[in-house]
Amino acid sequence: MTSGRHTFSRQSLSDLFRVVAERMAAEQAYLADLDGEIGDADHGVAMSGGFCAAARALQEADGEGQTLAQGFALAASSLLNAVGATTGPLYASALLRAGQVCGAERRLPFDRLPELVIAMAEGIELRGKGRPGDKTMVDAWAPAAHAARAGLAAGQETATILRHAAKAAADGAEATRAMMASKGRAARLGARTIGHLDPGAVSAAALLDSLALWATGPTDGGG
Repeated sequence: MTSGRHTFSRQSLSDLFRVVAERMAAEQAYLADLDGEIGDADHGVAMSGGFCAAARALQEADGEGQTLAQGFALAASSLLNAVGATTGPLYASALLRAGQVCGAERRLPFDRLPELVIAMAEGIELRGKGRPGDKTMVDAWAPAAHAARAGLAAGQETATILRHAAKAAADGAEATRAMMASKGRAARLGARTIGHLDPGAVSAAALLDSLALWATGPTDGGG
């Protein structure tokens, strides 16, 4: 299935964040349960609250007067203001990195969307100093970025690349079940984290799945 979109605009960004916020709200209880097993049970609230705040800020702002980079910066600051702990700074860094890719553009060709996935993964890794195998959200973002790079190199359609990236993230999240946490609050539990999914990786996979589904959906009128 091919998307009807041709460009990624500031309005597209608002629409995408609306979709992601709805997904995070739907996943909130599940993420809280996962985090309750190896953390403080607040990850669901953090992801839902953060992305809902970002979506609301983007919707309420005058998008016509903003570049994509300014839109990403607004989303980053709104998310960071709503979410403390580790999640807020990591996703704020990811969004700012994506904004850097956009530069001063108000629209991007839609086939550059996988570049934003790569940029967000890089932002998260740089800010958190995490690596695959640490049992964190990097275990979903890193394989997603790898799939995006491979798809771009192979000249695949954007929707196909994003689906492959989402699948790689989901597989990466599932793989955290066999890992022992070595970073973050869960690390204090050591071997007791083995057998549990990392909630950050699971939420990252849900986010990337939302992006892939949005990319193959109908146009929002702004793309």
